[in-house]
Amino acid sequence: MSAWQASRSDTDDHGRTVCQVNTRMRDESLLAAALADTQAVVNRSASILRADWAGVRADFTRDDAGVWQAHFTGDIDEERAVGIINAIDKAYGLQVQQAVLQRLKQRAPGAGLLLVSERTEADDSTTLVLEVGAVT
Repeated sequence: MSAWQASRSDTDDHGRTVCQVNTRMRDESLLAAALADTQAVVNRSASILRADWAGVRADFTRDDAGVWQAHFTGDIDEERAVGIINAIDKAYGLQVQQAVLQRLKQRAPGAGLLLVSERTEADDSTTLVLEVGAVT
């Protein structure tokens, strides 16, 4: 399932297309890293995470539940918005995967596990081989 739940588009007072997208994303650092992975120039302020691509800006703000919503403006139409959204979604998923892998590797020794090997597959999934009881 995608991290993007719904969207709507409209125009602003200057006639620019505005698309709003609700997400399931909560982690600001992972979102910022995912945006950078999509070649966005990312800036943070107190309540806004701003991403700029060529001709498109997305302002991410949190709703009452702490979930990020994206407000796209600029040279944007539905097809381009979907492309950007899909790229962010994929990059965010990879950021989450890396964070989980890092935690697993840090916690393995304390659980009596030894990391024997790690392999990244063609589909960007990662296979870890852990040996039980190998830690002294």
